[in-house]
Amino acid sequence: MAGLREVDPEVFEAIEGEVRRQTDRLELIASENFTSEAVREAVGSVMTNKYAEGYPFFRKKDGSLSWERNGRYYGGCEFVDRAERLAIERAKALFGAEHANVQPHSGSQANMAVYFALLKPGDRYFGLELSHGGHLTHGHPISFSGMFFDVVHYGVDQKTEVIDYAALRTLALEKRPKLIMAGASAYPRTLDFAAFREIADAVGARLVVDMAHIAGLVAAGMHPSPVPHSDAVTTTTHKTLRGPRAGMILCREAVAADIDKMVFPGIQGGPLMHVIAGKAVCLKEASQPAFREYQRKIVENAKLMAEAFKRHGFRLVSGGTDTHLMLVDLRQKNVTGKAAELGLEKAGITVNKNTIPFDPEKPFIASGIRVGTPALTTRGMGAAEIERIVGLIDRALSDIENEQNLQSVRKEVEELCAAFPLVKGEKRPS
Repeated sequence: MAGLREVDPEVFEAIEGEVRRQTDRLELIASENFTSEAVREAVGSVMTNKYAEGYPFFRKKDGSLSWERNGRYYGGCEFVDRAERLAIERAKALFGAEHANVQPHSGSQANMAVYFALLKPGDRYFGLELSHGGHLTHGHPISFSGMFFDVVHYGVDQKTEVIDYAALRTLALEKRPKLIMAGASAYPRTLDFAAFREIADAVGARLVVDMAHIAGLVAAGMHPSPVPHSDAVTTTTHKTLRGPRAGMILCREAVAADIDKMVFPGIQGGPLMHVIAGKAVCLKEASQPAFREYQRKIVENAKLMAEAFKRHGFRLVSGGTDTHLMLVDLRQKNVTGKAAELGLEKAGITVNKNTIPFDPEKPFIASGIRVGTPALTTRGMGAAEIERIVGLIDRALSDIENEQNLQSVRKEVEELCAAFPLVKGEKRPS
């Protein structure tokens, strides 16, 4: 990045600082990961220069696609067309989908496109309560998803802290939603998509699944796929899928035209072709046997981490995890989520504060932290490292006001990170 250093040394220093942060600290935020060098190269490529409003296909009157005649509004798209077609076909093959739209800039915009394609403003839909593991775009009133629609939230059972599908069915029969949004951003257990489908069918509702967190697990067969059961599936392409920061929609052919129109020209203009190229790369990587083994290790590491937390006296929401993440209840340790996030950051461990179901604290304080294993697993860490990391977290939180204690933990964190470099042979910026 010699050119950047000369043109804008301030931005250069910010980027170098972020490189050091990622290199020297333990990343436990469940929604974060490290892309491959190949993905980074694609995202940093000259495709950022190209406008390509429209699609690399033309939809005929009968709804079928013509790949020979594209639907772009600009010339000179032959090479970005090639990249987007690769991303589309790879997404369809990887997840067994009838149609894929790879243009959404984020998971939130993927959700927006699906809502406005399948619902009218004022229509009622169901979404998982944010404090029970849902997402802002599942109907929170400060989000577009709650502003334009009549949202009824469902939650988890207070005793088991998992979704009660019988209770959800009863609620659906009473409230008659036109769409049910399944999926979560902080739910550690396997989702029963067949049960969601049965409930949706019972009330004549569409079923949409936001699989942003579990997309990589689904691709590798480590979590049941929502695709066979859903009208549409939204996802991000980062998180467990380990691609660029962006979104994607998979759907049935019956709703494909409406969703495509809502992505463009409905809510977006020109697609980010450099990011779409990065999506194509990550989807190819996700089809390889090594990726399936990586996802298996993510889940294995998460289960090991959950058991280690319990041995150290922490309570886990729902008692454990089936996926890549867990919610750690800190009340027994007399620490809030906010205090834990700040203290652990000083110790070189990155987590995010998170509400737990029926949390007595406000969201910006929270009683828990959300912890995940994708980024640790990308670095190559396994059972021994997981055990050590949980011990370091416990040590830091046990004396969280002691700066000397936190710096002692940080020194061990840096030693551990040095043994697992993000890129083999890559030197840490000085």
